[in-house]
Amino acid sequence: MIRMKKNIQKRKICFPITSRAYYGRVKFLLAELQRAPNIELQVILGGTIPLDKYSQNLHAEIISTGLPIQETLFHSIDGGNHIAMAKTAALIGLEFSNAIHKLNPDIVVVNGDRFEQLPIAMTAVYLNKMIAHIEGGDVTGSIDESIRHAITKLSHAHFVTNEDSRKRVIRMGENPKYVFNVGSLDIETASAVKKKLSADFLKTHGTGDDIDISKQFIIVMYHPVTTQGAGKNWDHVAILADSIHKIGLPTVWFWPNGDAGTGEISEAIRHLRELDKNLMKGVRFVTNLPAEDFIALLKRAACCIGNSSSGIKECSYLGVPVVNMGSRQNNRLRGENVIDVPDENARIIEVAVRKQLAHGPYASSKIYWKPRTAQRIVSVLRTMKLYTQKKFHG
Repeated sequence: MIRMKKNIQKRKICFPITSRAYYGRVKFLLAELQRAPNIELQVILGGTIPLDKYSQNLHAEIISTGLPIQETLFHSIDGGNHIAMAKTAALIGLEFSNAIHKLNPDIVVVNGDRFEQLPIAMTAVYLNKMIAHIEGGDVTGSIDESIRHAITKLSHAHFVTNEDSRKRVIRMGENPKYVFNVGSLDIETASAVKKKLSADFLKTHGTGDDIDISKQFIIVMYHPVTTQGAGKNWDHVAILADSIHKIGLPTVWFWPNGDAGTGEISEAIRHLRELDKNLMKGVRFVTNLPAEDFIALLKRAACCIGNSSSGIKECSYLGVPVVNMGSRQNNRLRGENVIDVPDENARIIEVAVRKQLAHGPYASSKIYWKPRTAQRIVSVLRTMKLYTQKKFHG
């Protein structure tokens, strides 16, 4: 156990938010931090949050919540390719160094494996700040694997989502006293959503064909695989579109995130949509939804297809059948609701989806769930002994 301070002094917690998915999963935690005694919450918005291209109206939504937003940083280079991602990461380090230096927090909280989070962690280390990392220790595919483990080695406290990840972080030489299995914030959010959506909910969201969500439909979430060569993301979108067309069910297709390759995926979708109107018949494209709406929609889906972590984590708890494509989520802990398929064969994808549709909903899995995840994290952030000099343990 960590020795706690007897006299708890006010502690400044800096919380950078850099993507729509990240914000959706940490809303409960932000609320807990905001009302916790002896904590001064400092929120910095950056990444794709200020950009309507990826996060429609999200910037305004976050401002309206009353969170203590100290800075909004613009540092994203357009292009959606590897050089744009690399240069954006460099600019993030530059911009966040000024913001963190000015705010002078006690702890900087970083999350997961987003490429924006690594330069933030690097900056915090050089500014001699303690770093708390959420969702370390997982194993996946793509560049995310390297980013996540690099952040782990820069961080001082670790909030992991499952026991396998806790053990993995400790094997990486981290102090076991500072590694906490608190469960997943994503699942805490999913478990709390009771919202019901109307049949015509999507009429006010996205573009494309109208979809009645009171009837059977599928969801597609396909993001770039950053370690693939040029053209691969395009090819896989074409294969996925062909599979969806053959299945013939109404489809909600979420726009890709801002990783390298997003330009290629976006261009492929637009090209295929214009080339063959019939190919995308029955498909509605959505850029962004508030977290509660997204979970409520996910609950009603007959099947989720693609390579998003939502298919692995949230869908495991919700019991939604999933067809996981390709390598992006390789080796991530998953429930029985997931069928893994290669992303290079339309027929295999189609067969897997039809199998999941025939199966229907799965029992809820608790592999990522623990009670009071946000409260557990806040309790540790409030009371743990601060330090900045790391040592290799083991």
